[in-house]
Amino acid sequence: VQLQACGGGLVQAGGSLRLSCAASGWISRINDMGWYRQAPGKQRELVAVITRGGRTNYADSVTGRCTISRDSAKNTVYLQMNSLKPEDTAVYYCNAKIVLAGRAQDSNYWGQGTLVTVSS
Repeated sequence: VQLQACGGGLVQAGGSLRLSCAASGWISRINDMGWYRQAPGKQRELVAVITRGGRTNYADSVTGRCTISRDSAKNTVYLQMNSLKPEDTAVYYCNAKIVLAGRAQDSNYWGQGTLVTVSS
């Protein structure tokens, strides 16, 4: 199983970016999908998560500015980020709890990370 994230880049404060992350491999089902971020010198933190049923949860710091969505047919999760701030600068990692073909339980998988830099 591989999670391929893309969409990061350099943007000015107040701008927008859309991250996407596609899962591939012998996948039976994907449960929760989410985005985390890690800023320099800080621990990785949750940004947003979406369940298989479409329920969402956001970190307080991004509520109202970010929207997480998923396309289950494409095994893809998206993060639309608006009104970006310099403090949003971080490496963003996608995460998915994936049930492999022939398995009963899900396992945790991470993408490779995509860098988001917000200039002031």
